[in-house]
Amino acid sequence: MPWYSPASTQSAARRPQAQLKIPHLGDFHVPPRAVLITSLAIPVGAAAALVAVGLLKLIALFTNLCFYGRLSVDSATPHGTAHSWLLLVMPVVGGLVIGLMAKYGSEKIRGHGMPEAIESILIGGSRVQPRVALLKPTSSAVSIGTGGPFGAEGPIIMTGGAVGSLIAQFLRVTTDERKALLVAGSAAGMAATFNAPLASILLAVELLLFEWRPRSYLPVAVAAVTATLVRGPLLGTEPLFAGAHVPTHLGLPVYGLCVVAGLTAGLLALGATALVYFSEDLFAKLPFHWSWWPAIGGAIIGVGGLIEPRALGVGYDVIDQLLTGRATVGLIIGILVVKTLIWGLSLGSGTSGGVLAPMFMIGGALGAAEALVFPHVSPGFWALVSLAGVLGGVMRSPLTGIVFCIELTHEMNALIPMVITASAAYLLSVVLLKRSVLTEKLARRGMHLSREYSVDPLEVHLVRQLQIPPAATFRADATAGQATRALREGHDAADPEQRLAQRLYPVLAADGTLCGVVTRRQLLRTPADDPTPLAELARPAVTAYDDETLRTLANRMAQHEVTRILIVDRGERPHLQGIVSLRHLLHARRVDHHEEHHVERVLGRRRDRALTEQLVPAGEPAVAGGAAEGI
Repeated sequence: MPWYSPASTQSAARRPQAQLKIPHLGDFHVPPRAVLITSLAIPVGAAAALVAVGLLKLIALFTNLCFYGRLSVDSATPHGTAHSWLLLVMPVVGGLVIGLMAKYGSEKIRGHGMPEAIESILIGGSRVQPRVALLKPTSSAVSIGTGGPFGAEGPIIMTGGAVGSLIAQFLRVTTDERKALLVAGSAAGMAATFNAPLASILLAVELLLFEWRPRSYLPVAVAAVTATLVRGPLLGTEPLFAGAHVPTHLGLPVYGLCVVAGLTAGLLALGATALVYFSEDLFAKLPFHWSWWPAIGGAIIGVGGLIEPRALGVGYDVIDQLLTGRATVGLIIGILVVKTLIWGLSLGSGTSGGVLAPMFMIGGALGAAEALVFPHVSPGFWALVSLAGVLGGVMRSPLTGIVFCIELTHEMNALIPMVITASAAYLLSVVLLKRSVLTEKLARRGMHLSREYSVDPLEVHLVRQLQIPPAATFRADATAGQATRALREGHDAADPEQRLAQRLYPVLAADGTLCGVVTRRQLLRTPADDPTPLAELARPAVTAYDDETLRTLANRMAQHEVTRILIVDRGERPHLQGIVSLRHLLHARRVDHHEEHHVERVLGRRRDRALTEQLVPAGEPAVAGGAAEGI
């Protein structure tokens, strides 16, 4: 073997079919610690369920205390009070208390909880402060209990997530494992509140996890199921809103009107989202401290309460009337107008409260209004499908909205109408609005959140699918001076193809096994008469195998802070196959970009087929390397 030689790369595409299967790769990667994290989700789910039940009882306590002057945790609504002036005063008092809690406690209690949970996951390492775990449910109970037109689900999601995060912070876990427990707590809190475990899991997948992996799905599923089981003896197992009674068979015109209902719901979602952030912009222009803003929002709530008292509070009783067709025209119009206005305007003040329950009521009122002109199907049918549409448009999580409505009502006959309505609303929302009410606040803080998920193209391409160009190598017993002279002569060559333009040079033993690597810079700085053997200068090489994915290579490059990796076989004494650089990884990205944007006709004229075969010849690997130039 000469002291220097170009090592040719064997194309993996020519291997026998029996050797193409890769035993160590599978559909999913499940680390052993996933079992531990999943088991920890059981206490997280139970604790989050107890916290959720406690928050609901705390809201009832404040409602009874503020509007009826009694100490009770029984269900109560603000509009039943005998003193109408309390409808105006109590929301203002609640706003003052929340402003003080935010100013002297934690600003993180402001808002409806979902953006705060997402922010904690994205940039906070899934760490939630203990005081937030205490102040958020308390502030939400004050806000809703004093008449705020909000839901408890956002604060419960934040609080349940805080429970999971706090438990994880006492343990030695990774950031991703802590995220899994935080989201598990959030899903558990939501499942316990609404008796909707599947919708809670879907919400976690569509909005909070930012991945689809067993390591994160399993803890979330276990926590949601645990919370639902804990909820049963405490709050019951019946559906929250039963009685819509959708018929089994529906006419085709009904499905067509579901599209109309969905588009209308999408427009309402756009208007509600715009209203929230229009209000937030107005409050930001006020010439005094933000701690006073919730009190002003409370005054808006109070005025709305005097106009339509049933718009205050969570309003589960009103939602039930809308979904069973028992709501009067006055209630429908009042909720649709007053609830939307006071919810959107007051939420922009930075008070504490969720968005789902208000959307239930507003969506139900929209459908009930449509039922006045649409053909009758069953009591509450149009309210139910419009509710699903508004959720699909506001949250931009259509699967969550559909399953949520099914679990809230147990009306499986409404599945297809809800799919149509929610999908139409979702389409209109994503086309006309860049951000949802759940993510706009994050964008205003300078963060970008993409909710699109796809498989990384580097994950589906293997190293052996690359056409790696030949790599120049040095023998281990060659001297540094010999290598230096060879590089300088190659650099000065007239023919570009003869120039040695590599940046990394493998050093091989006499039998061809890999000993290490030297860099071009290292050799060019070496004197031409240096007698040091290259075996002594060579450093350990960062290597990979040809049956690994390009994503594994990209991660390894990032871990070792290198831009080139040597490809070797899996023998006991590794033999070199070639060098892969960032250029190859970028080419895999280009293939993915080509598949997404290149328009072609597969079946048709021969000229089109010939062009396609030129781009990707039959039998060739999916990813082709660049020209056989030095790396």
